[in-house]
Amino acid sequence: MAPAHLRGGLNMMFQLATTLGIFSANMINYGTQKIKPWGWRLSLGLVAAPALLMTVGGILLPETPNSLIERGRVEEGRRVLELIRGTADVDAEFTDMAEASELANTIKHPFRNILERRNRPQLVMAVCMPAFQVLTGINSILFYAPVLFQSMGFGASWSLYSSMLTGAVLLFSTLISIATVDRLGRRKLLISGGIQMIVCQVIVAAILAVKFDADKHLSRGCSIAVVFVICLFMLAFGWSWGPLGWTVPSEIFALETRSAGQSITVAVNLFFTFIIAQAFLSLLCAFKFAIFIFFAAWIAVMTAFVYVFLPETKGVPIEQMVLLWSKHGFWKNVMPDMPLEDGWGPGGDRALTDINIHK
Repeated sequence: MAPAHLRGGLNMMFQLATTLGIFSANMINYGTQKIKPWGWRLSLGLVAAPALLMTVGGILLPETPNSLIERGRVEEGRRVLELIRGTADVDAEFTDMAEASELANTIKHPFRNILERRNRPQLVMAVCMPAFQVLTGINSILFYAPVLFQSMGFGASWSLYSSMLTGAVLLFSTLISIATVDRLGRRKLLISGGIQMIVCQVIVAAILAVKFDADKHLSRGCSIAVVFVICLFMLAFGWSWGPLGWTVPSEIFALETRSAGQSITVAVNLFFTFIIAQAFLSLLCAFKFAIFIFFAAWIAVMTAFVYVFLPETKGVPIEQMVLLWSKHGFWKNVMPDMPLEDGWGPGGDRALTDINIHK
């Protein structure tokens, strides 16, 4: 539903809500752990509140223009589009939606269709982006922050304080991303965030390798330094791979494969979240300080992946996203030749004229 020039920031409201939930959960857990012996029951029981809000919100949620048009309610779809855009001058966008919907309705097997060669770039992104998002190590820090900090010599209370602090940093950094994503673009945020996360992971590993003594204790100064660097890591994740790991897959699929593509994105994210959650403590025991080098290596791989394979999607209408892939230096060799539509051709790119197409 979002207009192309605001799509990134509005899409990241999803991540903002997620980080706000994480921070709120940390605060609730901190408060309820002091209530003996039933505080943990209160913590779990409060989950019913957002579940109720989601249920009520789902009932009241209006339909999107794309959904209405795809189900044959064309005039209603146009009225909703005019309401969203605040103007009756929506002919061009409405025509693009109607044409995309007409094509989508001819596709009976979206999961089979998404495997076709012309959808190969989007499929690769739907798998790699959510997998890489988890392989930054962020879930390990969020899940096991108290355990992680205690293993580095922090007390139990200090570990909870650190968890709340990292949650607050993650929330703040998402606001930075919302404010900058539609001006700076997706690639710049992903690459700059990746570089900062690599540096932070290496610094934490170096501090632990040099200063973590045989008594499993860090000096006060080193402890503060570790928390500060982890906060810088969270800050970088919050403006880059955190929200953009969801934003990029959500905006690259054509209408006929969008539901299948989003399903794959969520499934891959949950699968890797499960794997890392199960394996992290064993990896921490086996690698010790090198666990941070392990994640830093993955971040280096994903940063290089973005530089080579991901074009800039800023400002490109979703209905015309396929043309972006057909012009990319690598993916144009993978995709079949695209038929030229009226208004498209060498030097006559209707929607991409003012958009910087990165290799």
